[in-house]
Amino acid sequence: MTIDKIVLAFAGSVILISLLLSWAYSHYWLWLTAIVGANLLQASFTGFCPLAKVLKLLGVKEGAAFK
Repeated sequence: MTIDKIVLAFAGSVILISLLLSWAYSHYWLWLTAIVGANLLQASFTGFCPLAKVLKLLGVKEGAAFK
């Protein structure tokens, strides 16, 4: 897998998990959904993604979006 695919899979997983947690426990878990969404939005403009930087340091193969 490339960094791009891992970042998208991780973001999607966190969003779905936070939605499940907000349904089961507290609506405050929706803040996690908002944070992930905001990070995806800013990454689309700036190209900076903290997870992508960590994955690059770990030696994961680069994709087209995060170089």
